[in-house]
Amino acid sequence: MVIVLFGENCTGKSAIAAALQRRLDAAVYSGRDYLRFGKNEDGAKAAFSALLSEGGTGRNIIYVAAEPEQLALPPKDCFSVLVTAELDTIKRRFAARTGGRLPAPVAAILERKHGMFDTLPHDLHLRDGAQSAAEAAETIEKAARAKRNA
Repeated sequence: MVIVLFGENCTGKSAIAAALQRRLDAAVYSGRDYLRFGKNEDGAKAAFSALLSEGGTGRNIIYVAAEPEQLALPPKDCFSVLVTAELDTIKRRFAARTGGRLPAPVAAILERKHGMFDTLPHDLHLRDGAQSAAEAAETIEKAARAKRNA
């Protein structure tokens, strides 16, 4: 099973991925991790896409994407989960990652990017704060299995 968690930075994707990893004994890849699959970017993308298309050769895979172009890598039949959070939450979390202060140019980028994934197709939409990461992982697993068995 291939599950893609996608959304803006600081929406809780990594916490959910960690809970899913424990629950499904899955391999987790994020962002540009695909680069380790080849000697150049095009070859790496092709090799990583092939791995995802094969369903991880028997192992569950979770791919965490924070950039729209990364969504071209997984197969169309994967289970995709949009993870969103309020802009204030994203800013607060980003500031915590950068020593407690959010520079104005970074805040402007976060504001400009907010909502950029909201209209993309997905199988499930999780809003940060509605569930714990463990509860979200359970929700995702049940929904992904239901889709696969449909």
